[in-house]
Amino acid sequence: MKYASEATESAAAPEAAGAPTGLPAPAREDQRAQEEQRGTRNRVARSILDHGPSTAAELALRLELTQAAVRRHLDTLVAEGVVEPREKRVYGARGRGRPAKVFALTDCGRDAFDQAYDALASDALRWIAQSAGGGAMGEAAVAAFARARMAAQAEGYRAALEGVAPERRAEALARALTSDGYAATARSAPVGEQLCQHHCPVAHVAEQFPQLCEAETEVFSRLLGTHVQRLATIAHGDGVCTTFIPRTLHTTKNAPQTTTATASTSTAGRNPA
Repeated sequence: MKYASEATESAAAPEAAGAPTGLPAPAREDQRAQEEQRGTRNRVARSILDHGPSTAAELALRLELTQAAVRRHLDTLVAEGVVEPREKRVYGARGRGRPAKVFALTDCGRDAFDQAYDALASDALRWIAQSAGGGAMGEAAVAAFARARMAAQAEGYRAALEGVAPERRAEALARALTSDGYAATARSAPVGEQLCQHHCPVAHVAEQFPQLCEAETEVFSRLLGTHVQRLATIAHGDGVCTTFIPRTLHTTKNAPQTTTATASTSTAGRNPA
């Protein structure tokens, strides 16, 4: 769900809805109605973002809708976890009767709008590099930060691999990565396995700072107890982050405690092509 460009989306909705001319008329009408409903819900959420927690009456007035229509959209937004009802804060003496209910955006709802987290992270890493003197020293400082960040993240992955049979560790790591938002899978490949991450939450930052990908690959190597090779990364423009795990993993015991295995220095975090 993305609300940042909801005005543009709403304007284009009727045209988009009518695009599949092969649909029967009732289906086209239903699709158009769904697009219009979605556009109106986006307007409701945007109004709450712009004006703060609001009552149904306030939203109806601002958006020129009936209160009944607004409440229907609010019910859907609440069910989707985008907004939540709260008791309206009253300053001074409270009047008689129940306090009005207002609707506020949840953290999930705010995340649906444009954020500047990527820019903030890039600025922070650039500051680290400059503070270390720039050049090779700056790159080393960013690499040190990336390794420290991944070391903390790897604790949860190490626990997920504890006691798992060697031939199932890549699959277990994929599940752990998925829980962190990487949409990962493990699949068989010639003479080994491939760990595929179909999403990367830090791809835009890693595009500027490949040390993030390199640190991640090193952690995979330590967790799995074998040399691994990064074949592709989303940050480099590939569709999927792909890591090759040689079949020697299946003969390595107690891999989660291994600290001597290393990742490929020539391809970790960068596409070898």
